[in-house]
Amino acid sequence: MVVERGRVAWVGSEGAAESFADGVDEVADLRGALVTPAFTDAHVHLTATGLALTGLDLAGARDLAGALDRVRAHATARPGDAVLLGHGWDAGEWPGGRPPSRAELDTAAGGRPLYLSRVDVHSAVVTTALLDRVPGVTALAGFTGDGPLTGEAHHAVRRAALAAVTPGERAEAQRAARAQAAACGIGSLHECAGPDISGEDDFTALLALAAREPGPRVFGYWAEPVADAKGAERIRALGAVGAAGDLCADGSLGSRTAHLHEPYADAPHTGTALLDAAAVAAHVTACTEAGLQAGFHAIGDAALTAVTEGVRRAAERLGTARVRAARHRVEHAEMLTPGHVAAFAELALTASVQPAFDAAWGGADGMYARRLGAGRAAGLNPYAALLRAGVPLAFGSDSPVTPFDPWGTVRAAAFHHTPAHRISVRGAFTAHTRGGWRAVGRDDAGVLVPGAPADYAVWERGELVVQAPDERVAAWSTDPRSGTPGLPELLPGGPLPVCLRTVVAGRTVFARPIE
Repeated sequence: MVVERGRVAWVGSEGAAESFADGVDEVADLRGALVTPAFTDAHVHLTATGLALTGLDLAGARDLAGALDRVRAHATARPGDAVLLGHGWDAGEWPGGRPPSRAELDTAAGGRPLYLSRVDVHSAVVTTALLDRVPGVTALAGFTGDGPLTGEAHHAVRRAALAAVTPGERAEAQRAARAQAAACGIGSLHECAGPDISGEDDFTALLALAAREPGPRVFGYWAEPVADAKGAERIRALGAVGAAGDLCADGSLGSRTAHLHEPYADAPHTGTALLDAAAVAAHVTACTEAGLQAGFHAIGDAALTAVTEGVRRAAERLGTARVRAARHRVEHAEMLTPGHVAAFAELALTASVQPAFDAAWGGADGMYARRLGAGRAAGLNPYAALLRAGVPLAFGSDSPVTPFDPWGTVRAAAFHHTPAHRISVRGAFTAHTRGGWRAVGRDDAGVLVPGAPADYAVWERGELVVQAPDERVAAWSTDPRSGTPGLPELLPGGPLPVCLRTVVAGRTVFARPIE
């Protein structure tokens, strides 16, 4: 492969490549390593990811006592922090299933302000000292006397906590997140920001940092409703490629705030509706008329009904072809019914999904089954049905909800807990490379062909195979005569490929020695 001015200029046989050797600035002998397009992570929160990498990460805490021990140690190690920040607790995985009380956190943090987001980032536990920084928080929806905060109360305390992060700390976190992504073979990231998530200063600072410093590309989405052309222009002025990402129609299953048609199996309610079909239609109409991509966060079946009905209303007003051409997107899209899948196909909605969610929470004993019951849980994340219907897929991590792990994500899709939802390794790989580029309206990228951006990763290779998850996949695709290119074997429990180099626009942004 020859790269020139940040793009792929030529691809061919090793023998033919020798004719280029005298005319290039550098020749890289990869010694038989595998070269692939760089991965695209289609849903991330980079500052939050970096703060977890550089700060208090509770993902590994095995019980409540261990989590409190980590809080104490972090408070001792960071005496100068105005607000202590942490992420990743999941009380459902702890003995007893109880999150820390406010009194326990007050003691562990030594009376200091502390914010700890749950693993799904849709609820948090905090100390009294942080609540004291948010006047009127007790009157906001989602406030509880001693339990996790959700909804508006959670958004208010999160804003107060993040306001204490200095510009220097923020830049450090953003650099750490991009460096970690590059080390995982990720060349592009879709930042899903918004006024209730990270704030304008964080968003614009991230885009500026990504523009001036080497590393993975960052495409920014801003989650704010658009009512007219003026609103759309404001989104563009921020540097966003769309008014999409985490514009929330509901919350999450783990925090029991995803909006369902029927009550949760472990709670007597149906979650939280944040947008109805009329609001969705208004946003999609305004964005489509302005030539701006729209999108929503929707997890529960009721939220997905609101989104698909709203987009269909916009299509009835503007014409289906015009709405399809805008390539609007839906994040997570977990609790899809066959009707939702058909609507996604009809309206050309991109499903921006996270297979690692099923790996973490699926199965008979997983969080999904506890929240929904085994029957409903088995229907979540139907990737095979989406592909069969022709729905564009883009894979991501929602980091820091789940970590950057692109090959693990591909494996999670190919070996979904529900066999009927599994897709081929090649299909999953495409969703995590080219799919992310298509989700931002680029059909010329995510592949290594002449003219494409020279965004690629080099991998320590094992055996290359054409792998199908089970016998439902046509046998011809795995027959050598089909010419289907091989990829690393990704059997559950086996080792995953190790990234040796990541290149973005022809520039190396991560490298380790190739032995």
